[in-house]
Amino acid sequence: MNWDRAILTDSGGFQVFSLGDLRTITEEGVEFKSHLDGSRHFLSPEKVMEIENALGADIIMAFDECVEYPAEYEYTKQSMERTTRWALRCKEAHKNTEKQALFGIVQGGMYKDLRQKSAEDLIALDLPGYAVGGLSVGEPKELMCDVLEFTTKLLPKDKPRYLMGVGTPDYLIEAAIRGIDMCDCVLPTRIARNGTAMTSHGKVVVRNATYEKDFSPLDPECDCYTCKNYTRAYIRHLVKAQEILAVRLLSIHNLRFLTKLMERVRIEIENDNLLNFKNEFYKKYGYTKE
Repeated sequence: MNWDRAILTDSGGFQVFSLGDLRTITEEGVEFKSHLDGSRHFLSPEKVMEIENALGADIIMAFDECVEYPAEYEYTKQSMERTTRWALRCKEAHKNTEKQALFGIVQGGMYKDLRQKSAEDLIALDLPGYAVGGLSVGEPKELMCDVLEFTTKLLPKDKPRYLMGVGTPDYLIEAAIRGIDMCDCVLPTRIARNGTAMTSHGKVVVRNATYEKDFSPLDPECDCYTCKNYTRAYIRHLVKAQEILAVRLLSIHNLRFLTKLMERVRIEIENDNLLNFKNEFYKKYGYTKE
C-alpha cells in the first residue's frame, strides 16, 4: 500500500449485516453469496484472523454480528452472546499479537443490559482495545447518543475506544463528547461520488446548476489541495462530465474537512471548551437555527 501510518482492517461483520438475505449465520460462521456473481463464500472467526494477520494491519477487528434496528430482544441477546464467543475464538486464532492489536466489538443493539453484559465479557478477555458496534444503523440520533454514552462509560479508560461506522460531523463531535477516541465511515468518499462536499457552512451539492459559474473554492476556510487549486464551477464541470477526477478532488476535500474538524476537537478538549464549540459548529454548519 505504501502507507507508512496506522492501518485498521475490519472483520467483515457489518458487510455481512448489509448482505441481508444473501447470508446465513450459524455458530460456526457466516456463509454468504456474492452480490456480484452469486458465488458462495464462508467466513469464520478463524478465517477472519487468518486474513487480517496476512494483511498485517496495526489494528484488527474481531468477527462480530451487527443486528438491524429495530431487533427483537431475544435475537439481539443470542447475537451478542455469539459475538462474544467469536471474539474468544478470534483471540485464540490471532497469530501476530506483538504487532497487531485485536479489538473486541461491543454489541447488544439498543438494550442497555445487553450492552453491559457484552462489555463485561469482552473486557474479561483483556484485549488491547474495544469498539462500539451496532450503532448508526437507522435508529434516532437521540437513542444512538444515549446508548453510546451508556456503553462508553463501561469501557476501560486506559484503552482505545472506537465507534464504528460514524462519520457525519455532528456524530463525530457527539462521540468525542462521550469519550470515544476513534471513528470511521465511508461517508466522505460516498458523498464525493454523488458530487457533494462538506464545508464550514454545511453541505455543498456542487453538481447543482447554481454552481455553474461559481469560481470560488469549495470552502474558503479550507486548506486542502482541492480548495487551493480548483473552483466549484470546474469541479461541477468534472462531475457533469463524469470525470473520475471529480470524485478524487471531492474526496480529498471531504477527508481534509473531517481531519481538520477533529484537529479542532482535540484543541477544544484540551481547553475544556468542547460543548461550546459544539454549539458554535452546529449553528455555522446548519444543524441548528440561529
